Amino acid sequence: MKKVLVARPTFPDVIERLKQYFEVDLNPGDVLAQDEFARRLADKDGAFTAGEMVGAKELAGAPKLKVVANMAVGYNNFDMQAFDAHKVLGTNTPNVLNETTADFGWALMMAAARRITESEHFLRAGKWQKWSFDSFLGADVYGSTLGVIGMGRIGQALARRASGFNMRVIYHNRSRVAPEIEAELNAEYASKEDLLKRADHVVLVVPYSKESHHTIGAAELALMKPSATLTNIARGGIVDDAALIEALGEKRIAAAGIDVFEGEPNLHPGFLALENVVLTPHIASATESTRRAMANLAADNLIAALGEGPRAGNPPNPINPGVLAK
Repeated sequence: MKKVLVARPTFPDVIERLKQYFEVDLNPGDVLAQDEFARRLADKDGAFTAGEMVGAKELAGAPKLKVVANMAVGYNNFDMQAFDAHKVLGTNTPNVLNETTADFGWALMMAAARRITESEHFLRAGKWQKWSFDSFLGADVYGSTLGVIGMGRIGQALARRASGFNMRVIYHNRSRVAPEIEAELNAEYASKEDLLKRADHVVLVVPYSKESHHTIGAAELALMKPSATLTNIARGGIVDDAALIEALGEKRIAAAGIDVFEGEPNLHPGFLALENVVLTPHIASATESTRRAMANLAADNLIAALGEGPRAGNPPNPINPGVLAK
């Protein structure tokens, strides 16, 4: 029987599905140290991951490995050049989290704009003694300009929601989307610089890569309106966290909503000293139905890539499909 490693706990019924086909080595506890992850991967035919780093060293030490199924859309934890070199398939879980993540991005943006976290802390600390006309004045969302950086599936889902708020939508992407999509979303293409200057609320939804590292840094923050907000539901490293903390501390932008961080789960301690930032622990896809869909899709990929189940040999979401032909 083929062996698979499940590197993090997941839903018991998903584990039972995998056990129908494989001998499962389940890590029931905390995130594995990298050396322990590599050791347990060494004799496996496949792996189910949720952010573990998989590169040349890990792949070289696992000669039987055929597939690593990531329970995420992003796969910056995979060294895809090494995957190709070792003829190992990588898979991910796109589409099943688009709407949930867009919902959360919207919630985070509105919480930042309307100073929800800051005002709740004020109330909980017993500081609310009277009503005042100028208490926690925030920024309007309705009728404002939404700037979306990264107009993929999630970016488009965000933009669709803007119509209900009568917002103008501008976007920046590596390439323009099809004219019919622009028309559907009532979205205008703009350069990154123009978007940052014009948008009242900027939301980041770009995949992480070397090219997108620090898409937003000090120079970009300097282009934004002092009244603007920034929301990051993409990946840590898309924003230069130190530069953002400085801009927020000096009130050069009004507020931010941040779900992902450089070096997470560690985060820059400067965030914790700020009142004008909403912080969440990478939970944009965290609804039970969505996480179940992600786990089951990762399992589908793993089962099919190892030649089992109704889609044997034809996994639904290959990242490097050229490996399948080899």
